[in-house]
Amino acid sequence: MKKIIEGLAYVLGNDVDTDQIIPAEHLVYSLSDPEEKKNYGKFALTGVPGEQAGLPEGNVSFTEGDNFESKYSIIIGGKNFGCGSSREHAPACMEIAGVRAVVAQSYARIFYRNSVDGGFFIPFECETRLVEEIKTGDDLKIDLEANTLSNKTQNKTYDLKSLGEVIDIIEAGNIFEYARKTGMIASS
Repeated sequence: MKKIIEGLAYVLGNDVDTDQIIPAEHLVYSLSDPEEKKNYGKFALTGVPGEQAGLPEGNVSFTEGDNFESKYSIIIGGKNFGCGSSREHAPACMEIAGVRAVVAQSYARIFYRNSVDGGFFIPFECETRLVEEIKTGDDLKIDLEANTLSNKTQNKTYDLKSLGEVIDIIEAGNIFEYARKTGMIASS
């Protein structure tokens, strides 16, 4: 696994829920059909209200036009990120859109576990309220070994909480691959 994640920031607020991450009307696409799956990326974060996204004039466009991949690969969130229903489609749509990491003050537990267990992206926590420090479009670098996030645009560095044992699941790719790797379930 690559020990450095670099990308542009997309800053959100507190209590971003799964209905905002992927609105219910977009849960009709098949995740197993490669073309339909792209719609999850295209509609990722389209339910987030403008004032919560912190973008000028309420522009919350995470993806542009008909693109299903975003130029933003690191999400910065506040408290209780991913609250709401337990749908796995929420972290899946973010991965499809190109998200490689989310850094939030705290997560709804089921969203955090879905992110880790599905191997969708790495959910980091930071005690610093980064939504007040980082701006959408800032160039970021996360060092997994040092547990730091560097804002290259502002030349500032922040400490991240250790991922602990979940790093093993993430490095394996998902909970099932981890279980196979550790002998919890038989390899096929």
